[in-house]
Amino acid sequence: MRGRRLSVLMIPGLVLLLGGFLIPAVMMLLAPPRTPTSAVFERLWQMLTDPYDLEIILRTVGLGLITTLTCVVLGFPIAYILSRSSSRWSGVLLAVAIFPLLLSSVVRTFGWLVVLGSQGAIGQTLKALGLVETAPQLLYTPLAIVLGLVQLFMPLAIVASYSALAQVDASLDDAARGLGAGRIRTFWTVVVPLSWPGVVVAATLVFAGSVTAYTTPYLLGGSRQRMLSTQLYTYSSTTIDWAAASATAIVMTILVFTVSAVSALMGRKAKVE
Repeated sequence: MRGRRLSVLMIPGLVLLLGGFLIPAVMMLLAPPRTPTSAVFERLWQMLTDPYDLEIILRTVGLGLITTLTCVVLGFPIAYILSRSSSRWSGVLLAVAIFPLLLSSVVRTFGWLVVLGSQGAIGQTLKALGLVETAPQLLYTPLAIVLGLVQLFMPLAIVASYSALAQVDASLDDAARGLGAGRIRTFWTVVVPLSWPGVVVAATLVFAGSVTAYTTPYLLGGSRQRMLSTQLYTYSSTTIDWAAASATAIVMTILVFTVSAVSALMGRKAKVE
């Protein structure tokens, strides 16, 4: 009886999931407006063999991996310090760390336009120090995109890592140090293995967000550093090439699902060990 009630309660959510997400997503990927499915797969094959499209795919994956590595490497220690802090300000510091999530990505990205522009703070500082004669063009470069994406997704990495670290008993740290392990050895041999599932979740969220983000790559990369998301917008809104748009969306979906599957296997392996 209880199982039947739970099944009934699941029906509205399943209907919403199927009608609001799965069905539109499948139609968008395989049956775009006035375009046969065969044309979508033909365009997909062209993308996987065309050097220009392959360059965009590799750029998207490469910048996504760099962003993911940077966010995890910088965010995990911050989450560790906050989770082990006994200060009354630890809650405030955690709120400050995740505060950027409350701001629009457009607002956060626009700040980088001001900083990285030829008349921005970095360029003018380098000129004032006499390191360069003319301010370098930092906008519309891979560096600009990575900086914007790191700022965008660092809070996600901190939150995911913090939730995992908070479940690791802090007394285990004291026990390890009591047995002669130093702080660094305790961190790598006790804290990191026990919180590894949280690290995997953080990396998955950051990578998925990085390869599908549009605003930041568009504003900071422009037309010089195209990524799959900006290319998808061009196909769907400028050239109105629905086959190419669907093929691009399929590639993005495959990337996200592949990383999610690998992350699930890594998390399951960590739990078994």
